[in-house]
Amino acid sequence: MKVAVTARGSDLEAELDPRFGRARFFILVDTDSDLFTVHDNARNIDMVGRPGVSAAQDIVRLGMDALITEKVGPRTFATLQTGNIDVYVGASGHVTEAIAQLKRGELERIKEPTIEEHWRHVLDL
Repeated sequence: MKVAVTARGSDLEAELDPRFGRARFFILVDTDSDLFTVHDNARNIDMVGRPGVSAAQDIVRLGMDALITEKVGPRTFATLQTGNIDVYVGASGHVTEAIAQLKRGELERIKEPTIEEHWRHVLDL
């Protein structure tokens, strides 16, 4: 499975970033081989409107099967669902730990956004 993880750094020991659209990096991990690549999300960080939707489109284009993050708004969630991306929450620690938690079935696959659109600007998503 190909999984994107929101991270504050650019390696497997990077701390998780709970934000999606404004996360600094996406660590892209192939859970079968444990190989990873890094996607720099810099273009979406300073975006004035809808960085989550733009980042979700990137994740779909990158061919991911799943995403590990915490905060996903309605439009972003819809974009990910349209791209058949499963979204998991509840991870803690670093990227390596989040992948291990996913493999052990410890993360929750969500069926709806984790935040309401109305809070998007307050949470800086």
